Amino acid sequence: MTGGAPGKGMNNMDLKGRSFLKLLDFTQDEISGLLDLASRLKLLKIAGTAHRYCEGKNIALIFEKTSTRTRCSFEVAAYDLGMHAVYLDPSSSQIGKKESIRDTARVLGRMFDGIQYRGYGQNIVEELAEYSGVPVWNGLTNEFHPTQILADFMTIKERFGSLRGIKLVYMGDSRYNMANSLMAGCAKMGMHLTLCAPENYFPDKDLAARCALIAKESGASIEFVTDPMAASRGADVIYTDVWVSMGEPDSVWEERINDLRPYAVTKEIMQNANMGAVFMHCLPSFHDLNTSVGAAIYERFGLEYMEVSDEVFESPQSIVFDEAENRMHTIKAVMAATLM
Repeated sequence: MTGGAPGKGMNNMDLKGRSFLKLLDFTQDEISGLLDLASRLKLLKIAGTAHRYCEGKNIALIFEKTSTRTRCSFEVAAYDLGMHAVYLDPSSSQIGKKESIRDTARVLGRMFDGIQYRGYGQNIVEELAEYSGVPVWNGLTNEFHPTQILADFMTIKERFGSLRGIKLVYMGDSRYNMANSLMAGCAKMGMHLTLCAPENYFPDKDLAARCALIAKESGASIEFVTDPMAASRGADVIYTDVWVSMGEPDSVWEERINDLRPYAVTKEIMQNANMGAVFMHCLPSFHDLNTSVGAAIYERFGLEYMEVSDEVFESPQSIVFDEAENRMHTIKAVMAATLM
């Protein structure tokens, strides 16, 4: 049995042909519509009801940065929707090397119905969208990670019933894609975001100002706090990420550990938050010594965990694996909404 097509019967959006590059491009109603569609698709998945709305379509998955969750989410979601996905790793494509981004976009746009890009500058995914003629989806760039935020918001909504008024505290390096995307998403959805970091780890001032204007219209708020206990007080969600991003040199570890160690999420931080507060992380996480990186950091610095303690990561407050699963459902919603 196949569920009804995700058109007017499942949502009131008209996103066909749109690219999904950053949340700043979408209205609150459109983001809500994608979350509602993801919830409906999740129910179909759980029920075992086929929903091959994109039967016969083909998509390209360009990965200049590797990933477990992003790749698996796109491939399983594509299969569930009846599509064929072609994975292109750095050795499988000439993008940006022997062939320009513009030319690659025009080639792939003739062969595929949609393109996912996970890699470096936001300008790359923007150029792919400009010249391909098909929907392009941002699986991660240095500046934004919109599919992750959709999954985060779906998970928060499942736990609390609503997004509006939720206080989310992000602990750690706030200069890159996760903090940028949380600012954009929380501002759009009427949430209260606190970025907690040393002052020199706060985000770009122009982007922060743009998000502050959006927050003023939606009833959201964005604040920047350096004291972890002050920031976490009254929080509904405590969120963190790794301290060194993919592609950064190992030489930055010592500086990041020295600067960000006070911002690790511990039992004391979670106890300082609201009763019923949850812990979230976009993964992977260095919460123990069961990775080669974690073991190397222990040997070098004596740390048994980095951005979050194992006690918190494995606690009932942790909803990181609900969050990880919801990557698949929200990515499926984005592809279905923009291709149908």
